[in-house]
Amino acid sequence: MATLATLAVLLIIAGCAAYQYLNGTIFKALTTIIIAICASIVAFGYFELSADFFISRGSNSRFPALVPWAQPLCFTLLFVLTFAILQTAAMLLTKLPVDFGFIPERVGRAICGIFLGFILSGLLLTALAMSPLPNKYPYQRFDRTNLANQTPNKVFPNADGFITGWFSLLSKGSFRAIRNPRSFATLHPAFLDQIFLNRHNDSGDVPLVTSAESIDIPRKRGEKGEAGAWYAPPAGFKDADGKAITPQKGQIVVVRMGIKKNAVRDAGTFTLSQLRLICKQKDSADGPLAGKGINVYPIGYFDGPNRIKTKKLSEQITIGREDFASQDTRKYVDFAFDVPNGHTPVLLEFKLNNIAEVPRPVPAGQAPATIPFIERAKPKPEATTPDQSRPDYPSRQDDSTDSSRRRPRLTLTRPIAPVGLDDDE
Repeated sequence: MATLATLAVLLIIAGCAAYQYLNGTIFKALTTIIIAICASIVAFGYFELSADFFISRGSNSRFPALVPWAQPLCFTLLFVLTFAILQTAAMLLTKLPVDFGFIPERVGRAICGIFLGFILSGLLLTALAMSPLPNKYPYQRFDRTNLANQTPNKVFPNADGFITGWFSLLSKGSFRAIRNPRSFATLHPAFLDQIFLNRHNDSGDVPLVTSAESIDIPRKRGEKGEAGAWYAPPAGFKDADGKAITPQKGQIVVVRMGIKKNAVRDAGTFTLSQLRLICKQKDSADGPLAGKGINVYPIGYFDGPNRIKTKKLSEQITIGREDFASQDTRKYVDFAFDVPNGHTPVLLEFKLNNIAEVPRPVPAGQAPATIPFIERAKPKPEATTPDQSRPDYPSRQDDSTDSSRRRPRLTLTRPIAPVGLDDDE
């Protein structure tokens, strides 16, 4: 699929270059490039806010099948509308022709067309990557084998990587908010990897979003005085086979995540690739949402005292209502992360629409006892006749019938949940 994506990028670039060469001028081409850049800033900056508006109302509308497409559709519409408005204004303000000469015009038009096509193809691939499509579309960024240590596949030229990296650089620089900076490079480090890994799983029934805020983290002096994050003890941890787990990048940090009972329908089925710890440099002077972060994915969760159940990032984990005690509104699971040296966790992100602030990890001597989580055995499917085995409902690939994709909520545009929120069911 990367070959087809590469071919699509090259065709868009060639088409833009040919159009500008045959019908444009250098002045109009440069104006179009500037307009495309401005429109992309609007699209990246506001697509989550606008999508959240439609998602909150779309689940009860006549068109619930469009709800899982809210992000890519809003992203595309914001770009198209902004582009159309600015392009119309530019045409009205520049009625007189501007000519730089025969040779500069011919060469400049083609060069500007190539750059414009590069921008547009990157935006197209990014919008497709946001969409609830199978893993191989718009291209297979990650293979299923050795996912944790894999270098992402990329198209050539790397148009989507350029456009997302450019906006990340822009949002943490001069264009960041003054009062409450919220850098795209912190909320969405390696944005393409986040959205591709969020839908990368071995099963067909893993929701990509949740219909409500579904996670929180205990604060240090909260209920029972338990910390929400802590460093590994000197003795370290062992895996299910009794072998010592050696961190490959730095040190093990344990984060206790609580899944809310009222959101377990969407949040109870997930993969480790949908859970990411956002870490920043320890000596960073920026606020928790400013600057630049990195994604750190879990190596597993605790299923016994100082014992980590390691799993592949694409393996499914299931938590049901039966895993909650009768009076509990949250099911806490302790996840282990291999945090690189010189970094500290600041945020925990779950699926596409949940963020919780992570408290400063406490030393191992102040760490609470781990909470073992043992996943219940999945019931074996009942034997069926050939006629019964044929489902009378669409499969997962029919996104219009997937309840978790019909009712997503985006929390990146809402205030980030502070640690230790005590929202009851």
